[in-house]
Amino acid sequence: MNILIFGATGMVGQGVLRECLLDPGVSRVVAIGRSPARDTPMGRLPEATKLTDLIQDDLFDYAGIEDRLSGFDACFFCLGVSAAGMSEAAYTRVTHDLTLAAARTLARLNPQMVFTYITGRGTDSTEAGALMWARVKGRTENALLALPFRAAYMFRPGAIEPLHGITPKSRVYRLAYLLLMPVLPLVRLLWPQALTTTEQVGKAMIACARTGAPRPVLEVADINAL
Repeated sequence: MNILIFGATGMVGQGVLRECLLDPGVSRVVAIGRSPARDTPMGRLPEATKLTDLIQDDLFDYAGIEDRLSGFDACFFCLGVSAAGMSEAAYTRVTHDLTLAAARTLARLNPQMVFTYITGRGTDSTEAGALMWARVKGRTENALLALPFRAAYMFRPGAIEPLHGITPKSRVYRLAYLLLMPVLPLVRLLWPQALTTTEQVGKAMIACARTGAPRPVLEVADINAL
């Protein structure tokens, strides 16, 4: 498979990148973003010979690189920001509008592509709930599912444990994970379906691209089962 990854320098994206590089059934990985995935620990794995960085400063406009965006079997979209302190309009622009700018281009160029999107547990598919971030994510999910891809899957992970030396980019998230790491074994024991890992997310995305999944919206239990 030829795989396109958005957000490969983030915590989730690095986990997905690692599994793509290690999977013998993935022959080519292109990481698209504002900074090179090759500069991350996962981008320096020996298997990174099949990794190509496609640097794109404007993630709303792909007109100048469309000739490099075809021939892919799957896209793993791992970009995301926290809604903390953001207005609904600002959050919509960097969540819904940015994602759909990429997805609409890819659906036109790769109609046989499988598109997989990292969203969030608690996303509101009705688009009418009280939580702003959940409404916007729900609107984004619904718009992606309506595009003419071969298949599209919405991943709704809960807590994600970073493995293999991967750390969050944000200082706040790094501190949060540092505090949470001692209790994660207890969470895994008592609430196994509330937690997944960067490795499980990456392997589940590859499974979706390779053989599909039983439903388009996948919660933590579905991700771990895949």
